[in-house]
Amino acid sequence: RQPASRKPAPRGAGPRLRPAAMSPILEKIAALELEISRTQKNKATATHLGSLRAKLCAARRELLEPSKSGGAKQAGFEVQRYGHSRIALIGFPSVGKSSLLTALTGVKSEAAAYEFTTLTCIPGVIYYNDCKIQLLDLPGIINGAAQGKGRGRQVIATARSADMIMMVLDATKDDQQRGLLTKELEDVGIRLNKTRPRISVTKTKTGGLRYNTTVSPITYLTRDMVYTILQQYKIFNVDVVIHEDASIDDFIDILEEAGTAPRKYCRCLYVYNKIDMLSIEQVDELARQPYTVVISVHGKLNMDGLMERVWQELDLKRIYTKKKGQFPDFTDPLVLTPQRGDKTATVGNAVGMLHKSLLDDFRSAVIWGSSVESSPQVRGLKHELHDEDVMQIQKMTNAEKAKKAHGKKTGTTYAGGNTTVSKKDLRDPKQSLKT
Repeated sequence: RQPASRKPAPRGAGPRLRPAAMSPILEKIAALELEISRTQKNKATATHLGSLRAKLCAARRELLEPSKSGGAKQAGFEVQRYGHSRIALIGFPSVGKSSLLTALTGVKSEAAAYEFTTLTCIPGVIYYNDCKIQLLDLPGIINGAAQGKGRGRQVIATARSADMIMMVLDATKDDQQRGLLTKELEDVGIRLNKTRPRISVTKTKTGGLRYNTTVSPITYLTRDMVYTILQQYKIFNVDVVIHEDASIDDFIDILEEAGTAPRKYCRCLYVYNKIDMLSIEQVDELARQPYTVVISVHGKLNMDGLMERVWQELDLKRIYTKKKGQFPDFTDPLVLTPQRGDKTATVGNAVGMLHKSLLDDFRSAVIWGSSVESSPQVRGLKHELHDEDVMQIQKMTNAEKAKKAHGKKTGTTYAGGNTTVSKKDLRDPKQSLKT
């Protein structure tokens, strides 16, 4: 048999390329985002929009979950935590992140005029005000990093471990880059310059939905809206108490705390580089935006102002210790980081950082500094410390330890021993001693 005749391909035509197929999860996310954008926002469609947002959040969580099959780990993204705080540099390629790392830490990171110069995570350490601040130079991310493009998942996963994010932006470009980066971080559960919503959700065994509010009016989270969102999460018996006029996304963030992708509430500083190429009016307009610092790494402009703003946002507290009868040790402070541990700056947290065994023998603390009305002053474990306070720990005596271990006398034993008083003599123990 003769082979079937085929039409000759036109000259210069290469092989036909099929468009890359999207994964089902990405198609689902795109369809939900399209439906949300096309749906009108009014009272009649509010419940439907809440259901769509819950489905969209569930699809994004499924996308971010690691595959069960596993795989080889990418090198260079596992950096050991060092110092008292950690800052991650996030930004598009070729905005000056590597140059900023070199200017602040002295670590030489490869910098060039082309994009994607940095392909791995490069750490550095900033020594400022007797504190050690770890600075991570991450590779530049692109649009779609939350879906895994350009090793975006690894970059953003490393950013989740940081105490603060420093978003480096190019001052010569439009402000659209700021919105795009913020969206990529919010898609993976990182909330920038926000606090946890004051919403209480407690699961119960029976009783259905119990809905209460302590504020009025409630704009979005009505009872019907909360019920619709809870149905998507298959939560039927729950107590919900709303303490602020929160949005639908805020309520979904609270529900996601018990899942595999809890939300990360992180401080963010927007750093605009290359201001030496702008006019004074343009620089002044950028500098007046919230959480914004303008610098020029090449011209070494406002680098000291950047470090002062970083110190202010981190809110680190240096606590100096003092032994009885000696001067305080001002060389090696105890640094309390509000983003770590129990997120408090109490005396109990400071004593526990020194050694947990000191909490068993702790009696009181003598405080010098701005946190007390008069220096010195005796305080307990729940006292809030301020920056540069001096603390002296007072331990319990052996008698106080014994009293703490055995508790107060109940009248069932004679003083000075463990002799039990009989039930007949409990009414008048002195009478039995006379006889």
